[in-house]
Amino acid sequence: MARILIVEDDDSVRAFVARALKMDAHEIVEADDGEAGSQALDGDSAGFDLLLSDIRMPAMDGIALARRAAGRFPDMPIVLMTGYADQQERAAELDGIVREVITKPFTLAEIRSRVGATLAAGQG
Repeated sequence: MARILIVEDDDSVRAFVARALKMDAHEIVEADDGEAGSQALDGDSAGFDLLLSDIRMPAMDGIALARRAAGRFPDMPIVLMTGYADQQERAAELDGIVREVITKPFTLAEIRSRVGATLAAGQG
């Protein structure tokens, strides 16, 4: 299946999302903030099929991470997650870079379905 980088500062949300996506046999790499996510992107020779990142995080937020990732890996789909309406509005400025913004809270089935649809669209 796909290699997915999950960048989320909330340990419980990151574990939930990782567990959900592993159910679909995806290979998951986890990072706990944007800086760690950026380092994972740059330091991984195998590459990723998808970046799934929270927007609101310390060190480097998901908006800055998405811009950096898109500049280096323009074909990699990027999906952002947020529980804050104002952060969702900030993500609107990334139209053309970010494929989707998923609103928290979401169910296990929702995250699996939305990530699956994004990956399928990227292969089409």
